[in-house]
Amino acid sequence: MSSTRPTDSPPVRLITRDDVAPLAAGCAVFGTGGGGSVHGAQLSVETAIDKNGPVRVVGVADLTADDAVIIMSGMGAPSVGIEMLGSASQAHTLLREVERLVGRPITTVMAAEIGGSNGVAPVGWAAELGLAVLDADGMGRAFPKATMISMNVAGLPSEFAVMSDVVGNVTVLRTVDIAWLERHARAFTVAAGGIALGAHYLLTSETAPGAVIEGTVSRAIQVGRRLLAATEPVAEIADELDAAVLLRGKVIDIDRNTAGGFTRGSVTIEGIGGDRGRMVRVEIQNENLVVIEDGAVVVSVPDLVSILDSETGEAISTEMLRFGQRVSVLAWACDPLWRTPRGIELAGPAAFDFDFPYVPFDGPTSDTSVAATAEVAR
Repeated sequence: MSSTRPTDSPPVRLITRDDVAPLAAGCAVFGTGGGGSVHGAQLSVETAIDKNGPVRVVGVADLTADDAVIIMSGMGAPSVGIEMLGSASQAHTLLREVERLVGRPITTVMAAEIGGSNGVAPVGWAAELGLAVLDADGMGRAFPKATMISMNVAGLPSEFAVMSDVVGNVTVLRTVDIAWLERHARAFTVAAGGIALGAHYLLTSETAPGAVIEGTVSRAIQVGRRLLAATEPVAEIADELDAAVLLRGKVIDIDRNTAGGFTRGSVTIEGIGGDRGRMVRVEIQNENLVVIEDGAVVVSVPDLVSILDSETGEAISTEMLRFGQRVSVLAWACDPLWRTPRGIELAGPAAFDFDFPYVPFDGPTSDTSVAATAEVAR
């Protein structure tokens, strides 16, 4: 079962200003706490569309031999991103350098991840640059590391990456593999103050099929539309995603710090109402990674965990979690790509230094808790 269920979502062919709020709401849910807060990105994209007009959306099957797709995303700690504004020239700087490197015009932008601001911002960059957006992404959610991307699962090499910061510094990276790209790009990001903009993975009509997760832009907009129109938002989003509501409660403890270009820590949620007497801890590294209850792992990466405001259904990013918030914890199945051996190797529990095996979570009827100590190795 796919977390994004793209076949259930009619394709979007044009993103107008009216589509941006639903896109942001949907991306916040798929962000699983990470990818950056969507609110600033939403305002930037609305401004870009007001200035430049709607953005054309193309499917993978629509790509021709003349098309060249580049992935663009922000990198760094989400807690820094809400305080440090980007530069309006960064996207133009990246595009010029990428086109110089590849010797051909770029026609289309794709999100590295459909989660958080990194799922929303590419629409604004496309509007500013006069490009189309691909109805796909590289994760079907958000992940914290460059290695955790569908093209790496598919075995496509990343031949280069271009990084830029808010003051105009540009770095071109040609690393031996994407693991080394993560290390060097993260170092640039830390030097840039904790947030940078990057472009990598040139895709074509020949290389994109099978290497990306299709339909995710349309899916995020559909999820966001249902959320914004919902009278019982948590229940309706759980139904839309075929997700389980693990707990309804309040935040009673947050342990969170920023180091090495990541936001790391945990949040403890105490059950209220019908869940009174229960308590869960959610481990985070930019995103919500693992839910632990009574010393057992209930759900873990690569499956999705999102913490929603219990009243509004708005997904709360990890950097915006606060003591006393009334929240609902949702979990649902990841895209099948992440359940392949290679996908689990790249984005399963061991990839985050947890010492327990991945057990698939399959929605409201899942019964997949595995024994684990409450103090997991990190």
